[in-house]
Amino acid sequence: MPFKINIGDKGKTFKIESDNESFVGRKIGDKFSGSEITNDLHGYELEIRGTSDIAGFPGVPTQNGPALRKVMFTKGKFLHKVKAKGFRRKKTVRGNEISTNTIQINCAVVKHGGKKLDEVFPSAPKVV
Repeated sequence: MPFKINIGDKGKTFKIESDNESFVGRKIGDKFSGSEITNDLHGYELEIRGTSDIAGFPGVPTQNGPALRKVMFTKGKFLHKVKAKGFRRKKTVRGNEISTNTIQINCAVVKHGGKKLDEVFPSAPKVV
């Protein structure tokens, strides 16, 4: 199953699909070369910022491994609507490691390469 890779840079997101299995085993926060996705991204350095699996469960950087877990959250990144002081909720999340069950990988540009991303992805929709 191909990975859907979202590359974010300065308010724009560029999307690409890749069958590259070299992402399996990497973790959220790891950096990699853009040429691993496509040769057009030669010189780019990307950082994995987040993941999502087939069922839509997000990857959490604090949970090790690729397995699903039920984690208790308080107000923060994964629990937005807090009903009362001290409110906690258990949510199912995926670990920080990319596996074959991962479908979406969100990346951010750390270092730019020779070509601009607008030239590499010409059909990307404009953000208003």
